[in-house]
Amino acid sequence: MDTPDSGSVVSKRSLRKKAGLRNYDENLMDELIEKHLGGAFKKRNRTKADLEKETETEAMIALSLGFPIDALLEEEIQARVVSELGGKEQNDYIVVRNHILARWRDNVRVWLSKGHVKETVSSEYEHLICSAYDFLLFNGYINFGVSPTFISHMPGEATEGSVIIVGAGLAGLAAARQLLSFGFKVIVLEGRNRSGGRVYTQKMDQGGKFAAVDLGGSVITGIHANPLGVLARQLSIPLHKVRDNCPLFKPDGAPVDKVIDSNVEIIFNKLLDKVTELRQIMGGFANDISLGSVLETLRQLYAVAKSTEERQLLDWHLANLEYANAGCLSELSAAYWDQDDPYEMGGDHCFLAGGNWRLIKALCEGVPILYGKTVNTIRYGNEGIEVIAGDQKFQADMVLCTVPLGVLKKRTIRFEPELPQRKLAAIERLGFGLLNKVAMVFPHVFWGEDIDTFGCLSEHSDSRGEFFLFYSYHTVSGGPVLVALVAGEAAQIFESTDPSILLHRVLRILRGIFSPKGIDVPNPIQTICTRWGSDPLSYGSYSHVRVQSSGSDYDILAESLGNQLFFAGEATNRQYPASMHGAFLSGLREASRIYRATRGRQNNLRKLTQRNVGPSSDLLLDLFKKPDLVLGNFSFIFDPSTEDPKSMGLMRITLGSGENSYTEESANNCLHSSNLPLQLYTVISREQAQELQLMTEGDESRLLYLMKNLGLKLMGLSALANVGSSLTASIASARRGRGRNRMSAGPQHIL
Repeated sequence: MDTPDSGSVVSKRSLRKKAGLRNYDENLMDELIEKHLGGAFKKRNRTKADLEKETETEAMIALSLGFPIDALLEEEIQARVVSELGGKEQNDYIVVRNHILARWRDNVRVWLSKGHVKETVSSEYEHLICSAYDFLLFNGYINFGVSPTFISHMPGEATEGSVIIVGAGLAGLAAARQLLSFGFKVIVLEGRNRSGGRVYTQKMDQGGKFAAVDLGGSVITGIHANPLGVLARQLSIPLHKVRDNCPLFKPDGAPVDKVIDSNVEIIFNKLLDKVTELRQIMGGFANDISLGSVLETLRQLYAVAKSTEERQLLDWHLANLEYANAGCLSELSAAYWDQDDPYEMGGDHCFLAGGNWRLIKALCEGVPILYGKTVNTIRYGNEGIEVIAGDQKFQADMVLCTVPLGVLKKRTIRFEPELPQRKLAAIERLGFGLLNKVAMVFPHVFWGEDIDTFGCLSEHSDSRGEFFLFYSYHTVSGGPVLVALVAGEAAQIFESTDPSILLHRVLRILRGIFSPKGIDVPNPIQTICTRWGSDPLSYGSYSHVRVQSSGSDYDILAESLGNQLFFAGEATNRQYPASMHGAFLSGLREASRIYRATRGRQNNLRKLTQRNVGPSSDLLLDLFKKPDLVLGNFSFIFDPSTEDPKSMGLMRITLGSGENSYTEESANNCLHSSNLPLQLYTVISREQAQELQLMTEGDESRLLYLMKNLGLKLMGLSALANVGSSLTASIASARRGRGRNRMSAGPQHIL
């Protein structure tokens, strides 16, 4: 559940410059890199000045991704990427590392191989290429995401052990995809009957048509270097910049005077600056002092915002601050509430066209997920891992817990043995607050096409967070959708208020603003009120640094136990908490940790014992008895519920049977000779199958085209179980006519 500036000082209304309507396309990153690098990456046959310019540009790209310009990350030092620190080898490594990062960011839709890097880096640095490439790959800096071309690079066999992931939110899905690509056997247990967790897009009826609205995480906060921006580029999904113009209205609906608005905004920002200055002068605040108490003391000391309108305006900014932190100012730590500011993602804040479910859907592709499995016990120790969900037990080598901090606080999952006191104390100290929404779809856009946000002041300070900010989703949802936000104390009261009363209050505010302008405000066609605090699978919205807590508690939550029990989620990410990208990055981080832990083990790992994780040979045999397409010895099966050219299916090729024969060259030396028919598989899109269908030269040409042009990798049945289990099950279910829509919201009321 992201905010316009989650983790920053405030949503920066000081930048309220006017901007025209436009779609912000992350593909502009390609143009930026192309412009600075002068086209394709060609380090050979370039002048010294060209190389120096490229090296400088690549260093800036690496810096935007969190790498120091002239030093190694602590993780790189621990990984021993160079034999000696501080010398020429380290400098050369940094140049190579930065080049690899920039090279992949130039085209995130294509898998970057070591061979590609060797084309543009001298062979004398081959050892540094291998060192940098392996570090970046296994730590999730390159070749991550949802590009369809990545599927063919999945390893043939699951050789690295087994992992159970608890939770199919952004953290769990990111980790699952990474671990599958590393060669792990993975299964995800999800308590809901949908994926996404606190990222949830609801389809709202607008009279036969549907509009998509995000009831949970909504804004991609800072597009520069944001991994969610990478996913959007891979899926060619346009992004809409959240425009800075945010007009404010008084409780009676009248526009706020611009001069007073500007003055109070300056006062608010100066108060926050004074908090920082005072903290530095005093060498830090005591950990039991709240941000709210310091701000109020300073307000009284400087005698600012004394008139009613000024105080209401200041309350609006304070509500916005509570929104950004999902917590009341009386609970936020004055010492550490903004500890993540130095790591804030740069660039515009954006909405994803069509809703964030498009990212979730793509991340689920090929990931084995069991829905309706609410985990109640996690056992870890010398006997391995056992996870209990209801009356079912699942065993594996390791488990990754990605449940929200609110669930950990409620202790609805029993850990055996109990978590260490150090971790339990951090769970207790950190804050986990609330943000709720009233989503409304109207017959038409009556609030104006030229704004994305507008705000309303409250008469009383104790209700300042109730419907203080409205988001317009009409540019990205496919319909006239308006969302009212509820933050701070008001968000808690909201949970127990009748939804019809809430709707009445929202409409009274809207009609107070627009009726005097002669604009009729119709009743909404459909309304949804979220209840994230009552949701038993979240118990809140997102984390913040509460009084008595600090940023180090995020690190404690992220600590693994015995290289068996791992933790991910936004509340385990000290640099990017309370954000969707923070959750995603934590999943990549834990996948890397699990990989390193497995590599460090000397004993034979136990294998995942849950049955039917992968497709059985009998099921595949039955499916291929009635293929959707046959081309010589090539057979194809697809999900009959969709005709999308990008939708994925399975292809089987039978070698060594019939009158066709294949040479070792045509099989790219990947097949062993045998007199028996050999059946190999790959995951393929309808679009790629159509390309093969257009070829008339025969099976040998199709095989060459499949491997060299499409870049697909053939695999045996056991390897297919690792990458195609979910797809196989989906096709079988659709053929039986039992497919069902798994999307449903958290606790909510629909009027």
